[in-house]
Amino acid sequence: MTFRRVEVQGHFGEWLQGRMGPAGPVALVTVRCPAHTVRAPAPGPALFEADRLGAFARALGLPSGLPSADRNFPAGAGGGASTATLVAIARAAGFAGCPETLARACLALEGASDPLMFPDPDRLLWASREARVLRTLPAPPRCTILGGFWGPPLRTDPLDPTFPDVSDLVAAWELAVTRRDLVDAAQVAGESARRCTGLRGPLDPAADLARDLGALGWLRAHTGSARGLVYRPGAVPANAADTLREAGFAGVLTFETGAE
Repeated sequence: MTFRRVEVQGHFGEWLQGRMGPAGPVALVTVRCPAHTVRAPAPGPALFEADRLGAFARALGLPSGLPSADRNFPAGAGGGASTATLVAIARAAGFAGCPETLARACLALEGASDPLMFPDPDRLLWASREARVLRTLPAPPRCTILGGFWGPPLRTDPLDPTFPDVSDLVAAWELAVTRRDLVDAAQVAGESARRCTGLRGPLDPAADLARDLGALGWLRAHTGSARGLVYRPGAVPANAADTLREAGFAGVLTFETGAE
């Protein structure tokens, strides 16, 4: 079988994540990360068993024998490795259907899915355990993220319901991005991260680093190890990346995200 060469972007944690009310769905706004990529076909470690990939292929009307893929970021880090890999191998095998169909197939295999099959995933309020768009929002303002991975990998448990209520933060986020207000958006992200850390842990130095390094705010992977500081484009201090490494962060990187 001949495969197409494709590349799919991952993400870097979430601007916010939590429940939409005490009994509401788990919802998130992802942080689009062009620095995290998955390529297919390419030799790389398998993330899923062959029988599960076979069911995934059948759900999309694809032949069995999907290609392997290569990632430049680890699984369990909050970078969307699982979803990005599934999207990449499906498209490499010829899937050209709508993103909603691909999202449902990813959900059936993973139990939870990131919205990386959509062209503008950071514009979606996404129900990750239901693979559906709750609302389409303006994109986050253009910004630079300086971040890395804190602690060991932590894969998402799709059966874990332990998330704080963020319905008020969703309203604040929508207002901030509608106004193109990066300061307010960064503060919303920081509050979502604080609530998540308070409920789920683990404690990390990201909030203190954001303050000491003059960031507008900070964000985290709510079920992974990614942590990031939010800056205006071009405003990351020259020594900031070294400071993160000295604080124990691995895989330190800088990338731009959001829209003008």
